[in-house]
Amino acid sequence: MPSLKDLKNRIESVKSTRKITKAMQMVAAAKLRRAQEAAELARPYAEKMADVIGGLAASVGDAENAPRLLAGTGDDKTHLLVVMTAERGLCGGFNSSIVKLARQRIESLKAEGKTVKILTVGKKGREQLRRDHGNLSIGHVDLTEVKRIGYADAAKIASDILARYDAGEFDVCTIFFNTFQSVIAQVPTALQIIPAAYDAPEEEEGAEALYDYEPSEEAVLEDLLPRGVATQIFTALLENGASEQGARMSAMDNATRNAGDMIERLTIEYNRSRQAVITNELIEIISGAEAL
Repeated sequence: MPSLKDLKNRIESVKSTRKITKAMQMVAAAKLRRAQEAAELARPYAEKMADVIGGLAASVGDAENAPRLLAGTGDDKTHLLVVMTAERGLCGGFNSSIVKLARQRIESLKAEGKTVKILTVGKKGREQLRRDHGNLSIGHVDLTEVKRIGYADAAKIASDILARYDAGEFDVCTIFFNTFQSVIAQVPTALQIIPAAYDAPEEEEGAEALYDYEPSEEAVLEDLLPRGVATQIFTALLENGASEQGARMSAMDNATRNAGDMIERLTIEYNRSRQAVITNELIEIISGAEAL
């Protein structure tokens, strides 16, 4: 049975931890507002970009002069998986859910006899995947010093991926991230970005739009597709940022509540132990007085 001093030290320790988790919860809540706003503002642009590219891709179809980013290499033997996670922990199952989805895809591709390569964005994903799939890693993007994700950060990642694609290092590229829905709901998502997989936009009934492109649809696509890859990566980073702060806010709230419950239990145990010590001392005094 722990002594009164031990119990008192444990209570003080848990109280200190509760102060930290409460502070982290408040910081995450403040960051969440900005991150959620950025993610929501980026969605309409990404959707419109997807509609434009989807319309062009549908008209070009399987033409011989279709851009390579759209038509692909003609094979799918080598897959590049870009796993986007956080640089820090203490955010519940945020990182683990993304890595779990990536692991499932890795095992599935290996079972089909495909070659898998991994590019990690964020330290936590690299740490988890390094245990079982470290030999598959071909690179890592460190965003530790980035305080606020910008399009330039996504463009650098996109340039690296596109350069590897042009060099023939892979045939298919898929990114893994969490889509933000709410503070308590983040959805692990796998999105293929190379070859580009865009759906043709749905036209309203009776309103068929006709467009003339100059110099040509293929030339416009050639310029838009790399931008589309960067936009998809940027959107995924923003969704991840909002999801991370939401998950951290929820995790720190649970940790604060658990710390409060633990303090109550330890306080009850401390009071009972203290009462037992006092009772024993009274018994000894009474016993000594009767002996006299």
